[in-house]
Amino acid sequence: MNIGVIARYLILLVGILVYVGSCHSDVMNSAQKEGLIPDDYRFGDLYRMANLPQFKAEQIPCPPAYPADGPRKPIHLYIIGDSFSEPPRVTLNDFPIEYFHRTKWDTHHRVQLDTTKTNILIIESVERHFRDQFGKHIDELTVVSDTTQAEPTPENRMTWQSITKEMETFFSRDAVEARLETILFFSDWALWFKELKAWLTLDWFGRVNPKTTLSPDGKHLLYYLDTDTSLTNSSFRPLPDSLLNRYIDTINVVADRYRKAGFDQVFLSVIPNKTSIYAPGMGPLPYNHLIERVQQNPRLAIPAIDVYTPYTASSVPLYETSDAHWNCAGREIWMREVTKKLTTVK
Repeated sequence: MNIGVIARYLILLVGILVYVGSCHSDVMNSAQKEGLIPDDYRFGDLYRMANLPQFKAEQIPCPPAYPADGPRKPIHLYIIGDSFSEPPRVTLNDFPIEYFHRTKWDTHHRVQLDTTKTNILIIESVERHFRDQFGKHIDELTVVSDTTQAEPTPENRMTWQSITKEMETFFSRDAVEARLETILFFSDWALWFKELKAWLTLDWFGRVNPKTTLSPDGKHLLYYLDTDTSLTNSSFRPLPDSLLNRYIDTINVVADRYRKAGFDQVFLSVIPNKTSIYAPGMGPLPYNHLIERVQQNPRLAIPAIDVYTPYTASSVPLYETSDAHWNCAGREIWMREVTKKLTTVK
């Protein structure tokens, strides 16, 4: 076999491996952990989209918020939440508790509560997804008497329609192209060209990636979901009192259901959008003050974990330069307020 044939087979093999990686997120995640391909989120989600060099910052994990050898209370903490509460951003090592369980929005987990412990549930949502989460039926977490027993409910039964939908999402053109871009064009050499293009586009035409927005002073890179007033996620989308009351009624019903299921206390945590803290006056419409209006509404029947107040009073940066999530200082405030609430439950 001559060198040309070997080269063709090698190229074909590499092409197959690249395509398989682009079609299967688990394969790609494993390759990223092994360092075979770059982590496209290593410099933050906003930089990943905008590629502006002035907002490039490596993401550094925050230290645990609670000492490893510190005393632990007989508390079992459960969270229904979004990316702000996902590991490794939030883990058992951040609280003075014995057990921690997190359920991601739009997934379904069955749990069995230990009635000899204090069971606490936090329903957490970033501000931009508040309307999405509380505008629907919330059944992500199901309390059962025995998790070893199968539960043949429609939520846990895989149907042909659900399998087909998952496959369509998984192999969609956008998803495959996004993974291919990660594999091929997120190495350091490729980012140099991306940064040059992004810098020239901003300098010559005053434009940035449409999924990001610059604050009026140019100091902060923001997420378009926060700033686009045509979207319900926006900090500047009007929120009538009648609609707000419907969301709060949903929260109350859900909290009551979980208390009856065995939780000793249910808390609400709405984490501010980066835009709401850094640029609340930038919109063509006024900031809707969603978090304040929820937390201060007399209809709200459960305690809220308020980080909006300390965030607005803070003189230090609370969000990552290149990411829509909090930095370690912002995270520390949330951890502190959560721990305060945990200690009030008897």
